[in-house]
Amino acid sequence: MQPRTRAAALAVPAVAAALFAAPAAAEPQPWWAAPAGGRSAIALEGAPGTVFEDRLSVVNPGTAPRTVELRATGAWIALAERRVRVPPRTRADVPLSVTVPTGAVPGEHPAAVAVGGDGRQLQVPVTVRVTGPTLAALSVEHVRVSGTGRGTVIHYALVNRGNTVLAPHLEIRAAGVFGEVLHRAADGVPAELPPGRGVRLAEPWPGAPRLDRVRVSVTATAPGAAHSTASGTYTPLPWLLPGLGAAVAAAAAGLLIRRRRKVVRT
Repeated sequence: MQPRTRAAALAVPAVAAALFAAPAAAEPQPWWAAPAGGRSAIALEGAPGTVFEDRLSVVNPGTAPRTVELRATGAWIALAERRVRVPPRTRADVPLSVTVPTGAVPGEHPAAVAVGGDGRQLQVPVTVRVTGPTLAALSVEHVRVSGTGRGTVIHYALVNRGNTVLAPHLEIRAAGVFGEVLHRAADGVPAELPPGRGVRLAEPWPGAPRLDRVRVSVTATAPGAAHSTASGTYTPLPWLLPGLGAAVAAAAAGLLIRRRRKVVRT
């Protein structure tokens, strides 16, 4: 681990800057930025409490000075300079430090350094992988159904309660008195769910039964994580079911009475 520094941006003449090949483009760019050493991104790995030192290079290939502003999008990143003036045909190396909090959870933590100037914006990715045991935990919560008929919608929440990014897959099932009435993969599920994040999702169900008592279950799976299932009940016309049950019971009783009378007469 390198000692923390607060050195100003170091200007390097064009001879050294030539080590950084300009990105291919249809038109020449007034400047560009990249991690020092010609890398495409800053990728770091360490335990909680680690302090990393790195550099961001801003290259001016033109014949006039350029001024750019730098801003970190992650709270762990500290920049030695927020505004840098780069002479012509020169590369300026801006020191930065990344401090991993002592309570940081293991897994990947994405961030970036935004660089802007002359109407141009670039983002240099910074990814910190915190070492330690990972926990993959996906949770389905608050399943409920609203509406009736073609306006029926299944609502639920999906939460990543672990410390690593998950790629969830969800299936929705529904079964009523007459058997299974729904079984399909859920739509609109995010491709990735970061740790500690949750989303509320809604699944249209235009083919929902109009007269049934249905149990709706949502099951989530992800590589490395145990599956999670949550359920809710759905009765489109709850006021009708007791009456329907009473009517069926009355009809059965009436049929039984008629049969008994027929037996007595014979």
